[in-house]
This record gives sequence, C-alpha cells and structure tokens, in this order.
Amino acid sequence: MILPERFLEQMKELLGQEYAAWLASYEEAPNQGLRVNTGKLSAGEWAQISPYPFDPVPWTPNGSYVDGAERPSRDPYYHAGLYYLQEPSAMAPAAVLPIQPGDRVLDLCAAPGGKSTELGARLQGQGLLVSNDISASRAKALLKNLELAGLANICVTSETPEKLADTFGPFFDKILVDAPCSGEGMFRKEPDLIKSWLERGPEEYAPLQREILSQAVRMLKPDGMLLYSTCTFSPMEDEDTVRWLLEREPGLELVPLAGWEGTCPGVDGSPVLRLFPHRLRGEGHFLALFRKKEEGDAGSASGTKALAVPKTGITARAKAEADMDPRTGSGLTRQELRRLEQETDYLDWERHLAAPIDRSRMMIREDMLYLLPEGFDRSWRLRYLRTGLLLGELKRQRFEPSQAAAMALKAGDFDTVLSLKREDERVIRYLKGETLALLPKEQAKKGWALVCVDGFPLGWGKYAGASLKNKYYPGWRWQ
Repeated sequence: MILPERFLEQMKELLGQEYAAWLASYEEAPNQGLRVNTGKLSAGEWAQISPYPFDPVPWTPNGSYVDGAERPSRDPYYHAGLYYLQEPSAMAPAAVLPIQPGDRVLDLCAAPGGKSTELGARLQGQGLLVSNDISASRAKALLKNLELAGLANICVTSETPEKLADTFGPFFDKILVDAPCSGEGMFRKEPDLIKSWLERGPEEYAPLQREILSQAVRMLKPDGMLLYSTCTFSPMEDEDTVRWLLEREPGLELVPLAGWEGTCPGVDGSPVLRLFPHRLRGEGHFLALFRKKEEGDAGSASGTKALAVPKTGITARAKAEADMDPRTGSGLTRQELRRLEQETDYLDWERHLAAPIDRSRMMIREDMLYLLPEGFDRSWRLRYLRTGLLLGELKRQRFEPSQAAAMALKAGDFDTVLSLKREDERVIRYLKGETLALLPKEQAKKGWALVCVDGFPLGWGKYAGASLKNKYYPGWRWQ
C-alpha cells in the first residue's frame, strides 16, 4: 500500500516514537468484527449457538472478532438479524454513548446502519430512534439494516441537519454524530479511500463536520449527551473541531472518557479517545462525548429553538386526523377504523398474535398500515423512508404482512410457526424464494406462518396443503 507523503508526515508529527509501530501495522490484515443484536438474544446466548468462535472485542460486551476466512454474511443467522458485521473500532461510538431505554435518540449520519442498529437494540423497544442520512440511496440501505435487526420504534429520514433542527428543536436525549470525514483511519481496510483523501482532505471535511455539529446541538435537550466520532486521525477534524465546538457553544461541556487498554487521550491532552491500529485490534477512530448543561443553554451561540410549528396550515389530512373515534381512542380516522374492522384477512392475521396491536398508534398511508413509535408527532413534515413499523399492505379484502413485521416478532409472538433447523436445506431454499415441501407432521395447518430458523424469524409463508408458499421479501433474497 502506497500512502501519501503528506499523510505520512502528518502521522510522524502526531505519533512521534510510535510512528514506526503504526506504519508496521499496515502490513497486517485488517480486523473483521461481528456484533450480536441484543434486541434478539444476549451475547451469552449467542455464544451457545454461534458457529464462529466468540473472541470478544474489549470495548463492547456484544462484539466479537471474526476470522477473515469465515463468511458470516452467508449464514441463515445473519438473515435472521442475529448479528451485524462491523469493523471492531466502529463499534465504539454506539458503545460509549450512554443509551437508556425510553430515550429519544438521533443518529444524524446513520447509513449504512451499524451504529443505529446498536442504538436501537439498547433502547429495548422503548423510546424513539430517528436515523437520518442526507443521501436517499444510502438511507435505503440503512432502512434495510434497521428492519433486518427487528427494530420497530424507528423513523428513517433523509434530510439535511438544518431541516431536522428546524423541525425538532431541543428534542433528543442522546445524539450520535459519526461525521463524514477524510477516512484516514480506514486506509488499511479500504485502500480506495486514499484517492478520495487526495481529492478531498481534512481541509474540506472540517467545515462540514462543524456545520453538522452546530445543527446537532440545536436538537439536544438540556442535560442531553452528544457523541462526536470520526474514523480519521486528523487533528483538524478531531481535537480542533472539539475545541471549536466548545468555544462556539458555552452551554456544552466535555465528558471525560476513561477508555480501555490500547486507547489514548487527545493529542492536546483532552479527555477524548483515540484508537490506533498499532495499539489495539481495530482500525482508526476518534470519540468525544459532550453534555449540554441545563443552566448554560442561554449562552449558546446558536441557542435553542422551540419545536417548530408547520407553516402549511391545516391540511385535509390534518382535519381528518382530528376526527378520531372517541369510543376507541384509535389513532385512525373513523373511516380508516371502519375499513380495518372490515378487513377480515387482517383481523385473521392479527388473531394469531400473542397480543393485540395498539390501534391508537396505527396509521394508514396509501394502503400501507404502520405502527407509529411512541412520541411520534404527525405534524413533523420530513422526508421519511419509514415511520415506525410497517405492518403490511391492505389489498381489497386481503392483507399482506410485511417483512419488517416478521423481523420485529420474537418466539411466542405468533402462534403459527414453521421453525427449521439451521442445517435444514429448506432454510436456504426459503431464503432464495422457493416453495417449500412440508413434512407430514407440518401439514395440518393453514393460513399465515412465521418461518423461523432455530426459533428466530426469517419471514412469512402461507400454508397450501403439502407445501408452503414462499412470502419472503424478494428484495432480500439469497443471491
């Protein structure tokens, strides 16, 4: 690997006596990681069924190193959302941000979703996770990963940070800004980034990072916490940006990060964390944790804004939503509620659930039925890819449950299940979209079936005598 001379000079100045060890680390293979989805099972439970040795990542209890010869993305457990494949040092930001169940959390630069899936799992189904990426195409990949992880209390948006700040104001308890950066810490893993660095170095990214952070502060509640991270070594993008933000926002304070073996503080001695590949088994990362002081917000340069009120006036939809059924307290309009109560196919599917769905949080849009997250405000006018959990599609006396709904269920949540062993060749056939032949003991059922691998949902099927019609989402099929 040929590293740019200007970059090498920067690293010599940054590392001093450690420079030679850092440079030698580039002759080693990058580390690969697997992070257990604790929304579906614990790290201990995974260790009992894992086909791969559990070699712990020190900075997160549900992280494990994976041998480069393994192919965990070609495993049924991956398609069941039991884990996410992530570079080990990239697991650190979501591990460090202190998420509590019930928090309102924003992942501002979220694609492809590695950090969002961990934040969502730690919410334990409570609160709200807003995952945003300004790129609509990247946000689509983000949505898939969140739904694969079985997360229901989500909103996926594709907006500028400024538009989000204008909409939300100081709304979030925790915010993660894993900012776009020059990517110096990923050169060993992704050498193609070197070309990008030569075209767009730290000088171009630092102003962008500062603008994103300034908008993020506007969305942070008093006593809320913001985690800023990059995968670069550049002090201009790291310590200098932290210093800039503290000077601009006197209502913020830096929360010291203790770190773990192999990490080091900032080059200016600040209590941030730096991760270097010659010190630990991971690539390069930088982390800084801020808290918004309750008494200091008035002195903030950007200040805080109250929740924005849409300027579009009362729309026809808003009028309809105001006409809710007072008897049921449903979140649906009276017309929508009547429609749902007449959808016998939907009602039959719902009867198989262990618990009824909370209709006060339901929404119908263009025949799609959603379960909105707690705390969702319909007045927010944003470019959404998803609002909550897509339950399915209502089709003229027929209901098609969604792939996302299947992934959000757990063992015992649906009473008609076809659970296959991981070694059963029908698992791969199901993931490829093929019709499955049923064993005699599996044929005495009808209607919708939740297809599982070792008890973990993969998707839907429909019984048809001696076979099961495959309803696995075509866009996710095994290639």
